[in-house]
Amino acid sequence: MISENTPVRINKYLSDAGLCSRREADRLIEAGKIMIDGKPAVTGQKVFPGQKVFCEGREVKDDTPLILLAFHKPVGIECTTSSDVKDNIIDYIRYPSRIFPIGRLDKNSSGLILMTNKGELSDRILRGSNYHEKEYEVTVDHPVTAEMIRQLKNGVEIELDDGAKKITTRPCFAQATGKRSFRIILTQGLNRQIRRMCEKLGYHVVSLKRIRVMNILLGNLSEGHYRNVTEAERRRLMKELQEEKPQEFHTGETGK
Repeated sequence: MISENTPVRINKYLSDAGLCSRREADRLIEAGKIMIDGKPAVTGQKVFPGQKVFCEGREVKDDTPLILLAFHKPVGIECTTSSDVKDNIIDYIRYPSRIFPIGRLDKNSSGLILMTNKGELSDRILRGSNYHEKEYEVTVDHPVTAEMIRQLKNGVEIELDDGAKKITTRPCFAQATGKRSFRIILTQGLNRQIRRMCEKLGYHVVSLKRIRVMNILLGNLSEGHYRNVTEAERRRLMKELQEEKPQEFHTGETGK
């Protein structure tokens, strides 16, 4: 994790070791749960070769192989590692090693969420500037119209932070799949984005399922179950992450 002479920031050290994401690492540091050579770490501090890092009394080392799981999250499960939260994803899965979700899928949604033990991988997948695709199947409370699909494709102004911030969503792919259902592919991860987009257009989401994250498909994975991402999937995922070149998203129909 650390080269012979190069120090790294403590949040990156913890992320690379698979403990958590960099954001969560900063929270652990602020809570006084991280020690470097017996002293409390501070935000932005660097770890030098030979130093020992502990989290709540356990030494943190980057000596574990990559874990990458595809999990079919049921409705009602919270995407948090906090054991204080009822129905949290970690207690539900009960995986024998320390893992955490890559991003979030809200409690009332179901479908694919990736789980890993490597924070750096999580950070790279979630980085919005790379336009990584996530695909969803959505059912709403009244008929989907061509105008609704057009507006979804072109971008919808939604409110974030309890209305304190407004943002127009990126152009995206959207396609009606039934009288009250549609498919949508997003390249950003705003909080409750699809639900907020639909609400702005006068619709209420009845069901929402994520079916793809980048090249990883939910497929026929049963609800509540997980599987190891295959070696072929992992190689393709890593290739896409290495390229990391933002591209303008095509909003037209596929297969045309």
